[in-house]
Formats: sequence, C-alpha cells, structure tokens
Amino acid sequence: MNIRKIQPTDNLRMAAIVREVIVEMGAPKVGTAYEDKALDDLFATYNKERAVYFVIEDQNEIVGGAGIAHLPNEGVTVCELQKMYFLSTVRGKGYGMKMMETCLSAAREFGFSKCYIETMPYMTDAQKLYKKAGFYYIDAPMGNTGHYSCPVWMLKDL
Repeated sequence: MNIRKIQPTDNLRMAAIVREVIVEMGAPKVGTAYEDKALDDLFATYNKERAVYFVIEDQNEIVGGAGIAHLPNEGVTVCELQKMYFLSTVRGKGYGMKMMETCLSAAREFGFSKCYIETMPYMTDAQKLYKKAGFYYIDAPMGNTGHYSCPVWMLKDL
C-alpha cells in the first residue's frame, strides 16, 4: 500500500473510482460528487495553495483517494475532507484510516483548525471510520459544497 499525491495521469482512474463507488452505494448522481466538474481533473483542482489530493495504490494500482481543501463560504480555518472513495476490494484493510491520517495531517500543516465532511445516512462503515478519527455529528450543513443530496454532516476539531 502506498499513499502519494495525485498526478495528472491519475485523473481518469480516480474519477472512474469515485463514480463507480457512488453507483455501487446507490447514492444519487445528482447533488453528489458524481456530477462535480472538478472530478475529471482532480490534479488541477487540488494543485493550489492549502489543498492536496492523495491517491492510494495497492500492488501498483490506484484503488482510492481523498483530498483536503478549504470549505467554500466558511472561515479560513475550516477545511473539508473531500472525495474519499475506495474500491470495495480494499475496504476493511485499514487503508481508510491511513488515508484519513494523511489528509488530516496535511490539513493541520495548512493551518486549518476544523475539518468538515458530508456523507450519506446508509454509509455506516464510513461514518464509523469518521467517528473513530474524531469526527462528530452536527445538525446542519456548512459551507457551499453543492452536495445537497448528502444529509449527514460531521466535523472534527484539529
């Protein structure tokens, strides 16, 4: 298992993984990351100040990823854990926690003090992982993600 920053050649593979997992989980395509324009060029999207996207490789194949960036319409110290998706073949192996630790470490280095995440109610395994990492539920969405189909909101103090 290897975690590294995304490269331009990873864009198509990572976009396919995100869309595949969203369909697999039965999440709506509208109001989720599935329709994000940024999804098809994650390298460019995260190639800016205080943002980073990591991919995870298993046996030299990209099997998932996650990113950190400022949460739009929130204070400068609030970031979002974004587009964290893994293929079913690698779930349950501890990769999610390693990726989360990598992303949260980057968030701290960027000077963020809080990290926000949105998810679906039935993505209970993901929620268990977020809670284990110190995220807690909040009563309303933050920022302006455009993901109006994601009704579960969580926050972590960094």
